Amino acid sequence: MHKLRQANPVESVLGLPSPVSFSIWWNGGSILGVLLGLQILTGLFLSMHYTADMTTTFDSVVHIMRDVPGGWLFRNLHANGASLFFVFLYLHIGRGLYYQSYISQPHTWMVGVTIFLVSMGTAFLGYVLPWGQMSFWGATVITNLVSAVPYVGSAIVEWVWGGFSVGQSTLNRFFSLHFILPFLIGALSALHILFLHEKGSTNPLGDLNHVSKIPFHPYYTWKDIVGFVVLLGMLVALGFFFPSILGDPENFNQASPMVTPVHIQPEWYFLFAYAILRSIPSKLGGVLALVAAVVILYFLPLSVSYGKIIPASFTPPYQFVYWNLVTFFVLLTWLGACPIEEPYATLAVPISILYFLSFVVLVSLPSIWKKVLY
Repeated sequence: MHKLRQANPVESVLGLPSPVSFSIWWNGGSILGVLLGLQILTGLFLSMHYTADMTTTFDSVVHIMRDVPGGWLFRNLHANGASLFFVFLYLHIGRGLYYQSYISQPHTWMVGVTIFLVSMGTAFLGYVLPWGQMSFWGATVITNLVSAVPYVGSAIVEWVWGGFSVGQSTLNRFFSLHFILPFLIGALSALHILFLHEKGSTNPLGDLNHVSKIPFHPYYTWKDIVGFVVLLGMLVALGFFFPSILGDPENFNQASPMVTPVHIQPEWYFLFAYAILRSIPSKLGGVLALVAAVVILYFLPLSVSYGKIIPASFTPPYQFVYWNLVTFFVLLTWLGACPIEEPYATLAVPISILYFLSFVVLVSLPSIWKKVLY
């Protein structure tokens, strides 16, 4: 008997049987992988000139932009790459929501949500490092939220700060964590792909048992390359022509604990959760709602207990609720950037409630719609 030749990992991936009906929305994962690699590479070069010293940090960033050859490009690519990472991350999550990937591949979905959470933490830590006004006060406000934890909240905040306020110890540990966490994201991404290939990718009908399949290469590798070219165009446009369009003007000023910005807000990709936080008068309630706005994604696989998938294409109520959820997300992002005054403060309350209700309806719809059809 002769031994069968085992295919190497590269051949296994390139020859992976894939559904013939993949659309452009299945390009998100590969684009996110490229962006993660770009963030790690540019971050590595930036760390060679960055100084995690409270008195010289801001000047070191200016030095990178003005004096280091190509430093301006690396920093522009790193800062705007983070924004693009979240753009494609939200599109990737939105595709999974619409095509109900959380039902057909619950383990892949759970790991993906974990990647989302770790990415949010990594981005927050990175936003603090330039030590501009909004970086400093954003760190002060966000870390202060932990003080809402009963009994031990204040002690935890001081432990996170490494003192009684955001200072040198805070900057040191934020820099260390920001450098390490992307490698954790890379490991989680590998696990994400492992779970994905265990069952295979779904098609737009949410079905795993495909009859018509084609090899991943060359059909989808070429489609991914087209996605990479589009991504490169977006990076070039932002890095060369609009490098500061997604940033906050306050961050061009050095951090000062004596001057508070008129309107403190996080980066745009956190604004939806920030709007939910501000909509609740209670500090503890606001923090719980902020956490729930993201953690609620973990509970979507509960829909699997309701039976088989009914594709969104054949479920008009599901499409209606889904697009309403997208609308609420966009509105909350806008409200998070608005000042805390009327009518924005009042408007955020009902939209926050509708945001959470949309998830409840999405989980229960498969059961309801199944009874209607069967």
